[in-house]
Amino acid sequence: MMNPHRLLGTALVCCALAATGVGAGPANAMQHELWISAPYETVLPGADGDGDGRARGLDVRVSRDVAEGRVPAGRLTVDVSEIASFARVSWPANCLPESEVRAVCDVPEMPAGTESVPAAGFELRALPGADVSASGYVRYSAVAGGLTSHPAETRVGVANGPDLGLSQAEDQRGLRPGTRTAVRATLSNSGNRTAERTLVTFYASYGLRFRERHANCEYREHDIGTSALCVLDEPVAPGQRYALSTGLDVGRKALYERFDHSVQPYSDEALEEARGDWTWTRGAGAELDLRPVAAAAVADPDLDPQDNDRSVIIGARNTADLKLTGGRVSGAAGDTVTARVTVLNRGPAWVASLGAGAAVATVRFRAPEGTTVLDLPEEECWRQPEDTGTTIFCKTPIHLHDKASYSFGIPLRIDRVVRGARTTVETIDDDPELSIREFDPNLRNNRTEIVVNR
Repeated sequence: MMNPHRLLGTALVCCALAATGVGAGPANAMQHELWISAPYETVLPGADGDGDGRARGLDVRVSRDVAEGRVPAGRLTVDVSEIASFARVSWPANCLPESEVRAVCDVPEMPAGTESVPAAGFELRALPGADVSASGYVRYSAVAGGLTSHPAETRVGVANGPDLGLSQAEDQRGLRPGTRTAVRATLSNSGNRTAERTLVTFYASYGLRFRERHANCEYREHDIGTSALCVLDEPVAPGQRYALSTGLDVGRKALYERFDHSVQPYSDEALEEARGDWTWTRGAGAELDLRPVAAAAVADPDLDPQDNDRSVIIGARNTADLKLTGGRVSGAAGDTVTARVTVLNRGPAWVASLGAGAAVATVRFRAPEGTTVLDLPEEECWRQPEDTGTTIFCKTPIHLHDKASYSFGIPLRIDRVVRGARTTVETIDDDPELSIREFDPNLRNNRTEIVVNR
């Protein structure tokens, strides 16, 4: 049985649609697969004191894997028979109910170049007196031209408790180092129980600084930024909304920054788990929440954690000059030597890929003439298979502070002595996840050499 108090994040269930028929026109000529995307799971709040249950929305889309050609308009069939005993459905205008538990929804066509279209957006509410142990599936199928879907489904349960959430703040780009900004969000409770206290966590990456350090928060400095844990004492009742604003300084070293914040109902266990084994320091400024402390109450778990965590990208107009330094080695035939290649960040900004997790720099080289590159650490280096393994790539970590460097030790076996044998080492500057040429003003020093027996 599903645990109604736990939602499995923002996962989507995607089911392939297989072609069923020949000569069905443009869709069959150009497309091989479509997909149905819907929430994997949702939890309905039970009825409140007035006997009403708060609505949960389900948004369903139809997409395809190749955006070529045209897929004609189709139909999405939605079956809610498994949840009819504990939930009520509100259908949108594009859905025609065939019975109390089944509806057919018009799906628009997908023109060439369009990857997905909305299929249906409908609401579910728990019926008065619904059992909190109840669960079932909403099931979907679709047809479009000559394509018919495999089944897709959303698991639905019922639970009582608060449901805290944060709105998604907009990303910020092009900020100047040395300026100030703020991230503004709305904290709300869409559950059916009050959150008597709230635990809010913050993270500001290395190039950002909190403008205030509140007395009801504790802070921890670490290698890639600052984290904060704050306890808000005012109750957040169902339907209530509060503005949450965090002031930030954009530092001189800022470039690709990230700000995260999350909320959950407070409990001593949640606070201790968030603290972990690290050392935290309490702030001395004005409290983030100045309202009186409410009476303690038993903490219910959050019904729907998928909107509890939010991330905001904050980009600064800054640069970071990467410089490569090569190595010189010597030895006799049969010797194994280690050449070192160093990536130095000359600043002024630090560089971090805190979203995609890409390496700050990936370097590429071949073995110098007369040598063989021996085994390299698999976590940072690899060979290009289609090039018979002679081209080597090595990557740095995902962040590199200003004035910091990272070195690779390249083990070389000298098979035969070739005086002055050398090879070029250079960065790959157009990685789509983190392009060096977008932040590095001087690509001329992104090349160096490994020299053997000069």
